[in-house]
Amino acid sequence: MHRRGFLAAGLATVLASSRALAQMKMDDTSMPGMDMGGNAGHDMGAIAQDAVTLPDGQALRDLPLLANETDRPGLFRARLTAEPAVARFAEGLDTPILAYNGMTPGPLIEAFEGDRVEITFANRIDGEASTIHWHGMPVPPDQDGNPMDPVASGTERVYAFDLPEGCAGSYWYHPHPHGRTAEQVYRGLAGAFIVKAKADPVPIEYGDTVLVFTDLRLAADGSMPGNGMSDLMNGRVGDHVLVNGQKNPRLAVAKGARRRLRLYNATNARFLKLAFDGATMTVIGTDGGLLAAPATADEVLLSPGERIELIASFNRPGPVTLYTLDYDRGWMGAGRPADAGLTLLTVDVSEAEAEGMPPLPARLRPIAPLAAPALSRRLVLTETMAMNATGMEMGFLINGKAFDMARVDIVAKVGETELWEIVNQADMDHPFHVHGTQFQVIERERDGMVSKAPYLAWKDTVNVARGETVRLLLRQDRPGPRMYHCHILEHEQLGMMGVLDVVA
Repeated sequence: MHRRGFLAAGLATVLASSRALAQMKMDDTSMPGMDMGGNAGHDMGAIAQDAVTLPDGQALRDLPLLANETDRPGLFRARLTAEPAVARFAEGLDTPILAYNGMTPGPLIEAFEGDRVEITFANRIDGEASTIHWHGMPVPPDQDGNPMDPVASGTERVYAFDLPEGCAGSYWYHPHPHGRTAEQVYRGLAGAFIVKAKADPVPIEYGDTVLVFTDLRLAADGSMPGNGMSDLMNGRVGDHVLVNGQKNPRLAVAKGARRRLRLYNATNARFLKLAFDGATMTVIGTDGGLLAAPATADEVLLSPGERIELIASFNRPGPVTLYTLDYDRGWMGAGRPADAGLTLLTVDVSEAEAEGMPPLPARLRPIAPLAAPALSRRLVLTETMAMNATGMEMGFLINGKAFDMARVDIVAKVGETELWEIVNQADMDHPFHVHGTQFQVIERERDGMVSKAPYLAWKDTVNVARGETVRLLLRQDRPGPRMYHCHILEHEQLGMMGVLDVVA
C-alpha cells in the first residue's frame, strides 16, 4: 500500500479504538488537547464549515502598540503577560482564549536597529510552562525562548537583547514550550515584532500596514475544540481565517495609492497562496527584511511561519480583494480544506486621486551572498505510523529520529557557512524553520528539475514541498543551542525537530 493510503487506514483504525493513543518520543510527553472521541470541528478531516458565523466587513483595525515604558533613547522596555482571557469573535458567544496582554493577536512591538530590548514576560497560564520565542530575530541562545528554557506557570523572566544594525525586518513572537506550542498558539498566543531601519528606502507615503493571519475553529457554544487525529497528522486548520483578529476586514485607500503591507502567516498549519483581484503586487521583503531590489509577483505562497513584505498598487476605483488560491500541500485522510476563493481582506478604492506617491526605489539595500560552504548536511523529512501493544505510534522525523531534548543532533562552528539539503520524503509539505539566524535559499530540486531561487533574500522559514529538496546556505554567529523544525506546530510536537549546538 502507498504510504499515504497506509497512514489514512491507520488513522481510521486509531479512531475506531477507544484505547488509541498518539505516542511521542518526547520525554514521554502526551499530546495536548487531543480528542480521540470525535470533536466538534475536525475529526478525520470532517471539517465543520461555518458552524459559527463571524461578522465581516468591519474596518481593519491597527494592532495596538506595546508601549515603551521608558523614554531613554535606544532602549525599549516593556512587559508581556500570557494569560487566560475571553474574546467575542461571534455575536453572543464568549470564547475562552490565551492572550498576550489581554489581546489576540498580541500587541505589535516596534523597535529600531541598534536598540536594546528588555521585555519582562509573565506566565499566568495555569499549570502550563511557556516561553516567548522571538521568531527569526538575531537574539542570543539564552534569550531565544526555546523549549529547553521554560518559564514555569506563575513566574516571570526578562528577555534582554540588542538589535544589531542591518536586522530590520518583519519578525514575530510566539510560545515554544516543550509539547505545548501548538495548543498555546491556536488558543491565541502570537504577535508581530517589527524592527525598523533608521533610514528606510521605502517611501513613508506608502504607510506600513501589518496583516497577521490566524485561523480559528469555534464550536457552537463559542469554545475552541481540541485537536483530533486529523489535526495531529495534517496540522490544525481552522474554519475561519482572520486578519488582525477580524474576518474579511475592509481598508479604504485612494485611487493610485501604493500601500506597504507586511503579511504574517501565524497559523499552526494553514498554507496561504494569495493574490489580489484588482491590484498589482511587488515583493520588497521576506522573513529577514528587504530584498536588494523589488520583484513583481502575481501571487505569493506563505507557509506557516513565513512573512513577506509587499507594495500593493491600487489603480482602479471600487472594491479590491485579497483572496486565496488553491494550493495542494498534501493531506492525509478525508476532508482536505477548501482553501481556494477565501476573501481575506477587501480594499475600498475611492474615486479620489492619491497625492504625493513617489516611485519605489530600484534598489532597496545590499545583500551579500554567504561565503562558500565549509561543509554540507543532509536532513531528510519523513513520517511514520505503526501499531504497537498500546495503540498507534505516529510521528514526523528528521533523519529517522524524533525530537529528544537531551540529544544534540548537529554540532556547528560559530561563523562557519554550511550548505543544508532539506529533503522532503513525506506525503505533505513541511515549512522548515531554523532558530538563531537568517539563511539564503540557493535552489530547489523536484522530479529531477533544478530551479534557482528567484532572488537573493534572507529567510528563516522555507516551505519544502513533498518530493522536493531545498538547498540553503546558513551561518550561526553565536554559540549555544538552537532548534530547527517543521513549522506545522503539530508536526514539531510529534517529533520533527532537532537540536543544533553552535560551538566557538
